[in-house]
Amino acid sequence: MRTGRRELDRPRLVRLGVHVTRYLLRALGSGLFIIWGAVTLVFIIVRMVPGDQATILLGPDATTEEVEALREELGLNAPLPVQYGLYLLKVLQLDFGDSYRFGQPALELVMSRLPATIELTLAATAIALLGLVLGALAGSRPGSLRDRGISGLALTLQAMPTFWVGIMLILLFSLELQLLPSSGTGSWAHLVLPAVTLAAPFIALLTRITRSSVVETMSEGYVQTARSKGLSERRVLTGHVMRNSSIPIVTIFGLQVGALLGGAVIVENVFAWPGLGTLLVSAVSNRDYAIVQAGTLVAATIVVVLNLTVDLLYAQLDPRIRLVRS
Repeated sequence: MRTGRRELDRPRLVRLGVHVTRYLLRALGSGLFIIWGAVTLVFIIVRMVPGDQATILLGPDATTEEVEALREELGLNAPLPVQYGLYLLKVLQLDFGDSYRFGQPALELVMSRLPATIELTLAATAIALLGLVLGALAGSRPGSLRDRGISGLALTLQAMPTFWVGIMLILLFSLELQLLPSSGTGSWAHLVLPAVTLAAPFIALLTRITRSSVVETMSEGYVQTARSKGLSERRVLTGHVMRNSSIPIVTIFGLQVGALLGGAVIVENVFAWPGLGTLLVSAVSNRDYAIVQAGTLVAATIVVVLNLTVDLLYAQLDPRIRLVRS
């Protein structure tokens, strides 16, 4: 009997493997299309910026011969389609050229700054998990004083601009109370203020999404059945409600973690955090487009990987969801 069951299960496993492979190939194709769109958009924006790139890089004192030599080196004298083709070829080779400001390969500079940004993003993500707790507490008793208080707090956090929150935290905890450093890196204390600043809108969003999802799930019949069996509210909330409320929460969580990379650009500049955000802002100010292009590729790749991870989590959280619908 066991051998027969294994033989029957083998075709099912083969079909499942084919479905998963097809899904991964489709997801990989979609991800590559998104990355292509991102690097193409950067190429277009760089060419639309007013002013000649070679003249800006060399400065107003450069001679005409020097400007023409640099234009030839950068390929700016070629027709635009040719420039685009050469640009895509270099992207495939992960060759974005050297930074004119730092004199180093652009991709190496981006990768050297990326760990600091990831550290800040992970710290902010860990702090933002507080939103799951607040949302569950608010949604478990909708309309109560606790619900109104938590919802009001979430709306307040979401309404405050990130840069303003960062400046207020610096004024309070660094200048007034002198408890935490206002900028730089080197210890866990340097990480606290930028991580809290970056996490504030994420906490608000997670709180609101979790509350709405919990309120909707609490009205389902299986929740009433669990209560009729004598389960405590805590077990009902943690064992039934939160698990079945997890799909929209995971969706927002995955998308928002990718959005934190964009928010880190502002936060890193407020707190002088030596991450990818400060590098990109400096590169844009100095027209160092090699760094901008390399940073765009890295950021787009991270977002694509996060979205793919979220999709794969769906099937684990809800058996009714399949990676490929028949």
